[in-house]
Amino acid sequence: MITEGQDINARSSTAGHIMSVDVEDYFMVEAFAGSVPRNSWNAWPSRVVASTKRVLDLFDKYNTKATFFFVGWVAHRHPELVREVAARGHELACHSFWHRTVYSLTPEEFREDTRAAVNAIEDAAGVKVQGYRAPSWSITKTCLWALDILAEQGFTYDSSIFPIHHDLCGVAGAARFPYTIQCGNDAVLKEYPPATVRILGQNFPGAGGGYLRILPMAYTHWLFRKFEQDYHERVVVYVHPWELDPEQPRIKDKIKSKIRHYTNLRVAEARLAELLVEYAFQSFQQCMANTISSEEDCEQHGGVDCAERRLVGGSSI
Repeated sequence: MITEGQDINARSSTAGHIMSVDVEDYFMVEAFAGSVPRNSWNAWPSRVVASTKRVLDLFDKYNTKATFFFVGWVAHRHPELVREVAARGHELACHSFWHRTVYSLTPEEFREDTRAAVNAIEDAAGVKVQGYRAPSWSITKTCLWALDILAEQGFTYDSSIFPIHHDLCGVAGAARFPYTIQCGNDAVLKEYPPATVRILGQNFPGAGGGYLRILPMAYTHWLFRKFEQDYHERVVVYVHPWELDPEQPRIKDKIKSKIRHYTNLRVAEARLAELLVEYAFQSFQQCMANTISSEEDCEQHGGVDCAERRLVGGSSI
């Protein structure tokens, strides 16, 4: 199925990496699923509105547009937040309704969950949702059928397949840069993997979530240099609003889960701001539009220039 506050002008000269936000509350994460059952979500104090607005304000400060993947439960409970994200010029996309791992669902459960999430987001803002990201990057080799369902439901792109070895996610050996997935009924999806670098023959993640919070910033900047200078590709960055909320309530759980969730919350906002100062970003929607425009321009000017411009501007899909 799978085939291959600083002046913005002072930023890196890339055509624009991709910035994304997974809009979920702190108690929804998979690491705490055993301690916070979904039927108890209403009992937890929600902090997603304030933390998402903190992200929005930061993006406004650095003139950055992004894709916000909303959990449908959040969109249903806080439709005004969905509208505010859209009003500030960002793309809306889908991050499931109940934030359940895809590999734990049947195809029909996945279809129903996705429809409910899309309905909640589109009803709130009146815009068409084109993109999907699975909770916890949970489209794996065991549930590639989900890609057919996404195409069936009208999605044009996905950002769920992490090409790494991990205890909760990943498709080891999957392509590391954007590619096209041929689905059923001659439909296609564009797949945007999160960023990885090759070290000693292995894929190592970075520039998103806990990797951005925990790993040294020298590693993150090295990853960006690799993408810009060696790979000639765009970095897909992802963050969560709760990562910019160090005062969130602490949940009692396994030490491994707490380390993943709480480490370096107090530096997350500063680290994200550092990226916004140094690099230019865009949403998935903007990236796809720019790619199509670039390809049409290439067709008009010949193949040699086309190849050269793609190396400068990022990958074609």
